[in-house]
Amino acid sequence: MTTTEQKRILLVDDDPAGAELTVATLSDFKLGAEVDVTSDGDEALDYLFRRGAYTHLSGPLPALVLLDLKMPRVDGHEVLRQIRTDPRLRTLPVFILTSSNLEADVESSRSLGCNGYIVKPVEMENFVNDLRRLQEFWTILNRTPP
Repeated sequence: MTTTEQKRILLVDDDPAGAELTVATLSDFKLGAEVDVTSDGDEALDYLFRRGAYTHLSGPLPALVLLDLKMPRVDGHEVLRQIRTDPRLRTLPVFILTSSNLEADVESSRSLGCNGYIVKPVEMENFVNDLRRLQEFWTILNRTPP
């Protein structure tokens, strides 16, 4: 079993079409990481904290989180805040993948500790290249903390 077969990416996006495009793009790279999708921040927190519908999950945390900001119930900033304040999750790489190019959102995300910020929609070629680089680094080169 290769290292990437054990790695997962968590995609948090309330837009089904956008999530489908991102999953398809990541899958096309054939780098072996599995992509789990949650549709809002509340569900993402349940996934990460292994509660609610996700109490059955075992194994390592995802190697990478791709997080939308503008979602119902719990927004991306609150998800990021909770990730960064939890000792088990605080080193988890989180990239914001959002349609918001507002400077306030960028600054808030950075001050909360995001690892990067990608504004969508983006040119497809740039989007594909950005996702490929993210996936290659965080699921192949980077060593996920225990």
